[in-house]
Amino acid sequence: MLTTGKAILDVANEHGFAVPAFNISDWAMFKGIVEISEETNAPLMVAIHPDEVKHIGPEMIKGIVERAHKSSIPIAIHWDHGATYAQMLEAFQYGFTSVMLDASTKPFDENVAISKRVVDSAHVLGISVEAELGTIGANDSYGESEGTTTIIYTDPDDAVTFVEQTGVDSLAVAIGTYHGFFPKNLKPELKLDLLKEIKSRVQIPLVLHGGSNNPDDEIREAARIGINKINISTDIKVAYHNKMREVLGTDEKVREPNAIQPACIDAMKIVAAQKIELFGADGKGSLF
Repeated sequence: MLTTGKAILDVANEHGFAVPAFNISDWAMFKGIVEISEETNAPLMVAIHPDEVKHIGPEMIKGIVERAHKSSIPIAIHWDHGATYAQMLEAFQYGFTSVMLDASTKPFDENVAISKRVVDSAHVLGISVEAELGTIGANDSYGESEGTTTIIYTDPDDAVTFVEQTGVDSLAVAIGTYHGFFPKNLKPELKLDLLKEIKSRVQIPLVLHGGSNNPDDEIREAARIGINKINISTDIKVAYHNKMREVLGTDEKVREPNAIQPACIDAMKIVAAQKIELFGADGKGSLF
């Protein structure tokens, strides 16, 4: 059931839940994420960052697309945090059904211009587009993180203008999250009143990036009142690789992936299942 981000998120928007967008970096992680999504009957967006695209290669993306076609749940293949129009063209060629163009650190007019250009091209091909307005905090140097980036909260007036001028299918907003784990010296807190105001004025699916260490009750409420896609990367990767360190530490002779990875996948699936339930996505595959 390969489909587009718009097809999935419009249903989430209508029914008041959030779809997890799990970032995967190898086939074992992808396999486990699809399995737990099928087991919980939850729609899925498979998120792949440009760094992850380079790591796994376009050949594996073809395999991801093929597996998605055979799934019992709706799946969109999502290019996460694309930075340039050239990367968007790459995503189109590889078979992605959803893309994110992140020009959030550029001046507003530049963000509008490049986002609209991507929308105009992607919509011709039936591909969904997400953009970002405001900036998410960052607490490490991985992926889209920039080390010391602070939160610049999304302005509701700007959000209205941005959506009208670009025609994006979904919008990532900054309401109080960090990429990576939330800084220990700060208290994680979502501005839910800001979320409500933005949602009441733009009404399209909204996206939450980050969220590791934000309180579960806040995340659950955000999914209920307007967030329809939540990106999850750090939490599942930490679970996967912590278990891998444990497995490798028990016996230095262990070397075969089929002896190492199953326990890592299981550990990751436990965390993924918790997120699926938290977002209200479990069982929602029946809506498609």
